[in-house]
Amino acid sequence: MALAEAQYQDIEIPLSEPVHGLESVKGVLGIPEWWPTGSRISVVLGQSQAGDDPLMESLQRSLTERKFLTLRFCFPYQQAGKKKPDDPRILQRTFHSAVNLLGRDPTAAPAHVFIGGKNVGATAAAHAATARLRIEGIFFLGFPLHKQDNTDDIRADRLWRVINPMLFLQGNKDRHCDLPTLRATLARVGAPVQLHVIDEADHTLKVAKKSGRTAEEVEAEVFATLEAWIVKTLGDAA
Repeated sequence: MALAEAQYQDIEIPLSEPVHGLESVKGVLGIPEWWPTGSRISVVLGQSQAGDDPLMESLQRSLTERKFLTLRFCFPYQQAGKKKPDDPRILQRTFHSAVNLLGRDPTAAPAHVFIGGKNVGATAAAHAATARLRIEGIFFLGFPLHKQDNTDDIRADRLWRVINPMLFLQGNKDRHCDLPTLRATLARVGAPVQLHVIDEADHTLKVAKKSGRTAEEVEAEVFATLEAWIVKTLGDAA
């Protein structure tokens, strides 16, 4: 049934098997006005933390208001209050569980799905994209290419295996992703890639007060870049 206005619902995403004693993780489903009419595009966002993240919350609101079905969720280790990220296989399975949740109602299932995330969520999206997940593209907010200030150990193995279009949104002050190293890495990737650099932003895409930029400006830049990339990726299907 089509909805007359955007709605946001707290939901539980069932896990394929218990992790840290959890059988599900929390998520927020954003249902746009009149869904499921139109192009039926969905965006799934993996968080970098269990608590509030103004950037991710703002991005979800903006996407939902622009008629995208959205799902923002956290990972088991975050919900369990642990600092160490889950094994990549668990991150991957959690992402799959989130995407699969959107297809449970065939009458309202999205026709096009994009996945992405911030920091750990970005890493999880890369793992999910290489495991038989039917998606149109992947976006990364602050992709952790290496340890802080250490470009000797590049973590790009999964990127070589991705076949979908990819969008990287990186701050020019990100100490976990040296931009020249990222550009050299992306030059070797076979899939279509686009890099957007956010001026004065760090690894979490935050900007210092002395930069003269505001969080709201960054949020608007991230949304505009992501929306334009989605439209370009889908072409006539958008």
